[in-house]
Amino acid sequence: MTDQGRCELYAGLNVSRETFEKLRAFELLVKKWTKGINLVSKATVEDIWKRHILNSAQIFNAAPKKWQRWADLGSGGGFPGIVIATLAQEMNADAEVLLVESDQRKAAFLRTAARELDLSCHVICDRIEGIQPLDAEIVSARALAGLPQLLGLTSRHLAQGGCAIFPKGARAADEIAAARKDWHFALTEIQSITDQHASILKIEGITRA
Repeated sequence: MTDQGRCELYAGLNVSRETFEKLRAFELLVKKWTKGINLVSKATVEDIWKRHILNSAQIFNAAPKKWQRWADLGSGGGFPGIVIATLAQEMNADAEVLLVESDQRKAAFLRTAARELDLSCHVICDRIEGIQPLDAEIVSARALAGLPQLLGLTSRHLAQGGCAIFPKGARAADEIAAARKDWHFALTEIQSITDQHASILKIEGITRA
């Protein structure tokens, strides 16, 4: 981890030393497990801090400050779910974080990470479509699907008045246009701090068109 990465995290979130060290421990855990299962791509494994941890941290930063239940869909290697749970432990300790992941090996990794980092989060190893509605105030998903499909997956798990938060790349505008054909929603776009061509989409009031 570089000094620049350390400064970016502190500047963006003002986290404690304990939280910072947990994120550092998670970075090392991901690198260890990635040798056996594909948690992150080989192209980004040496830049986990910026490409994955800081990227996940800004998703947390885009959310309302107070919430009781956050559901991360398709949690995979723990981005953003484990990072969300780590930050929430310091900033919103009474909240519940749910991680939904259908791949059993990745779900095992998520449970291991939660245990070793002493995080209060619950891993659900099942398909997103197959579980009961989660009634979460915030729903996130990273690199899971295009926006039209994401809204379909999210709408049944989002509590009334809640918001969905999705990081998107350079084709965000195309995905938004496609999604508006079938969905009504209020959208706030937030510039990514890790990629000048990416943004964070904060979506509220999701209803079928």
